Amino acid sequence: MPPPALPPDPELAGLLVAGDESAFAQVVEAWSPGMVRLARVYVSTDDSAAEVVQEAWLGVVRGIATFAGRSSLRTWVYRIVANTAQRRGGREARTVPASAVGGDGSDPTVDPARFAPPGHPHAGHWQRPPSPWPEQALLAAEVRAEVAAAVAGLPARQRVVITLRDVHGYDAAEVCSILDISAANQRVLLHRARAAVRACLERYLADGEEAP
Repeated sequence: MPPPALPPDPELAGLLVAGDESAFAQVVEAWSPGMVRLARVYVSTDDSAAEVVQEAWLGVVRGIATFAGRSSLRTWVYRIVANTAQRRGGREARTVPASAVGGDGSDPTVDPARFAPPGHPHAGHWQRPPSPWPEQALLAAEVRAEVAAAVAGLPARQRVVITLRDVHGYDAAEVCSILDISAANQRVLLHRARAAVRACLERYLADGEEAP
C-alpha cells in the first residue's frame, strides 16, 4: 500500500510548526531518500550524505516558522539540504589532492570536429550527428550503470543540476530556487551535463558494437 499523501503545503507547514510528530515522521519518510541522493552529489560517501540529511532536518525544525510559501515546502527543504551538503562537500574537498578533482566543465560540450568548419557550405552543422540508440540498450542495467558513472564524473555544479532535473524531476524554476542560480546558468549547466553524459553513452554503445 502506498504511503498516504502529504497535506497541502500550508497545512503541512502548520503541523510542523506545531510540532506534530506524526506529520514530521510522514514527511521525513517521504522526502529523506531523495534528500540523501541530492546530498550525495556534493559529498564523498553515503554515510556523509546521511549525516547531511540529519543536519538538514534539524535545520528544518529550527527554521520551519520562517517558511513563507514563496516556493513549495519540498523545494525549501531541498534548498536546506543543498546548502548543508555544499558546506560539508567544501570541507571534504579541502582534504582531496588537486589532481583528484575533475575539471570545471569549461571544455566544449561536443567535440568541435563533429561540426562542419568555417568556410564549409554547412558551417556549424553536424558532420557526424549522434547515432540513434536502440531502446533495449537504454533499458539494460549495464547502461543505467554507465549513465550513473557518467553523472558521477561530472563537475559538481553540472552533476547537481542534472540530478535535480533528470533524476528527481524538478522543473527549471525549482532548480533555480533550490540552488539559487539564474535561469540562464541552469540551462547552460544542464546542457553541458546532458551532452557529457550522452558522449559517454555514445562511446560505450560504440564499443559494444565493435566488440566481437
